Amino acid sequence: MSEERPDRGPPSERRSPVGKPVVRGDAAVTGERARDAVQFDPDDPESLAEAAETVRRFADEVVGEDNVYMLRGAAACAALVRGEGSYKAAAERAGGDASVSFIRKWARVHDLPQAVRRHVAMGHIAPTAAKHIARVAGDARFQLAWATIDNDLTVRQVRTIASQVGDGASVEEALASQGVTLGEFTLRLPPEIYRELRREAAYEGVSAGEIVADALTEYLD
Repeated sequence: MSEERPDRGPPSERRSPVGKPVVRGDAAVTGERARDAVQFDPDDPESLAEAAETVRRFADEVVGEDNVYMLRGAAACAALVRGEGSYKAAAERAGGDASVSFIRKWARVHDLPQAVRRHVAMGHIAPTAAKHIARVAGDARFQLAWATIDNDLTVRQVRTIASQVGDGASVEEALASQGVTLGEFTLRLPPEIYRELRREAAYEGVSAGEIVADALTEYLD
C-alpha cells in the first residue's frame, strides 16, 4: 500500500523517511533498476559521505532526462541537507557544481508526495518539470502535476504556471492562462457503461461529468 493511501487523504508532502527509495526501489515502477536503488541515511556517516559524492556527480554530470537517476540525485540532496543541517553546509560538503540553489531545488523534488514521484519515475512527468511542481505548495501541486500529465504540458509551461501561482494566482487561473481547464481530461469507458452513463444523464437532466463526479466522491469516501 502506498504512503498516501491508508486514510485516502492526499498529503502534499512525502511521509516516508528522507532518502528512502520508496519509489526507486519499487520494481513495478522502475523495473530491474529497483535492485540498484540506494538509500541515503542522513544519520549514518558512511551513507552521508555517499550522498555527498552522489550530489557532486549529479551536479557535475549532464544526464538528460534519466528519471530514475535524477530521483536518486534528489534523494541524495535531501539526505545531505538533513545530515549537514543547512543547504549551505550541504553545498560545501558536496563541492563541485552543487550550489545552494541546485540542492534546494532537487531536495524539494524528493519531498514531493509518492503519487507524483511515481509518475516522474515512470516518465510521465519530466524531472525538470517536477522541479517547478515542487515550487507549488499544498494540494495545488497535485493539481499541477495531474494537469501536466493530462495535457502534455511542457517544462516551460509548468515553470510559467508555478511562477504565476507563486505570485498569487490560483492554480486554476494559472492553468487557464495556458489554455488548460483544471479537472478536464479524456476518460475512456467500456461501451456499455458509456451508454448507460449518457442515458442516466439525460434522464436526470445533468451532465455526464456530474454523475461521474458524484460516483467518484462516494467511492473515494
